[in-house]
Amino acid sequence: MAALDRVKVLVLGDSGVGKSSLVHLLCQNQVLGNPSWTVGCSVDVRIHDYKEGTPEEKTYYIELWDVGGSVGSASSVKSTRAVFYNLLNGIILVHDLTNKKSSQNLYRWSLEALNRDVAPTGVLVTNGDYDREQFADNQIPLLVIGTKLDQIPETKRNEVLTRTAFLAEDFNAEEINLDCTNPRYLAAGSSNAVKLSRFFDKVSQVNYIM
Repeated sequence: MAALDRVKVLVLGDSGVGKSSLVHLLCQNQVLGNPSWTVGCSVDVRIHDYKEGTPEEKTYYIELWDVGGSVGSASSVKSTRAVFYNLLNGIILVHDLTNKKSSQNLYRWSLEALNRDVAPTGVLVTNGDYDREQFADNQIPLLVIGTKLDQIPETKRNEVLTRTAFLAEDFNAEEINLDCTNPRYLAAGSSNAVKLSRFFDKVSQVNYIM
């Protein structure tokens, strides 16, 4: 059997938003029992069939690089993370739906990863300061995932999801909102599973073209 091609997807977001739990769920289809803080970067792998069921079907290893989310103010923190940003095929931006600041910080994470961070590390880039034109020529597929959906009261859910919907629009990306402790949010055939597969197809296509 020929070795499978690999593609690299960064998983970025603030500490505590649930990146490690998300990656474990995506790769192992299991809930992570005892999540811990990620130091540096950890990598897990998911197998994806690009354009499954078509003559162009091709199987890939999707490497999910879970990058530690410390926001430190020192330039050394940013330069340390920068080593993980090379040769990437896609980015999953993760935020905590109960933490508005983690949502706003996705703008900074995206700019940093794509080498367009004009602000010092740790400076909050808010929606009002975000220029969509910065990503007008971006060819790297992006996906926005909101976690801890279960922790939002039903009475507040519509308000929160309306606010976070602008994130996906700004990044020209699809949006998935879920609870990482419940695999049903990514059940086969669900809208979330379809969005995820579509994103991995885009990621694989970037590699396929290259």
